[in-house]
Amino acid sequence: MKQYPIYSLMIVSFLLSFSCQGQSKQNSTDSPYSSKKASYDGIGKVYMGREISFVMGFEGRGWLERQSREQEESVSLAIENLPLTTASVVADLGAGSGYYTFRIASKVPEGKVYAVEIQDDAIQYLQNRSKELGFENVIPVKGTETSPNLPENSVDLVILVDVYHELEYPVEMLAAIRKSLKPEGKILLIEYRGEDPAVAIKPLHKMTVKQVEKELEANGFKLVKNGQFMKIQHFLVFEKRN
Repeated sequence: MKQYPIYSLMIVSFLLSFSCQGQSKQNSTDSPYSSKKASYDGIGKVYMGREISFVMGFEGRGWLERQSREQEESVSLAIENLPLTTASVVADLGAGSGYYTFRIASKVPEGKVYAVEIQDDAIQYLQNRSKELGFENVIPVKGTETSPNLPENSVDLVILVDVYHELEYPVEMLAAIRKSLKPEGKILLIEYRGEDPAVAIKPLHKMTVKQVEKELEANGFKLVKNGQFMKIQHFLVFEKRN
């Protein structure tokens, strides 16, 4: 399998600006999280046996828009396989530069896309870019480390593109996402394949299907689609479990 040496630098951490603010908050005795000495790419916070990776800032937006990304990551195939209608309401959590956001927006002309970020410069960029491209159905939203700040029972699909492994508070974020989803709403995680050593991504920035499913199931979701069509990433669709 072809190697992607560019990823060995700090890869796709730019997609999500949910930046880690130093050490994680002090855990209570019943916290779902534990602590360890931080590894080179981690924050020292552990959830269900997985150390959470740190993220990088929005200054990397140029890398997100690189011309080689389509060929490397099968982006068009991912978008073609999104469970959408023309009226779907989508949330792109950790939208970054809007690489996915604006491609999805053209697919839902009667719907809308919430572009969720927590950094002010990212929000401003998304607002400006929406105007430049003429997308009135793109709505930048300022989120937090624990919530995307979306209306309850309003979203058909939440996508996290190489983002979930960087969430500092996955339990709290998944609970907030659940509230934002409609009864038949779905959540999509695109993550680099942790099972494949040929995917030249640092370990904390990859995830296995087993680990993703374990964490999502523990927070009230069930896996309904495991897409196998992307070159180096998983395409995992979950629904709310009753």
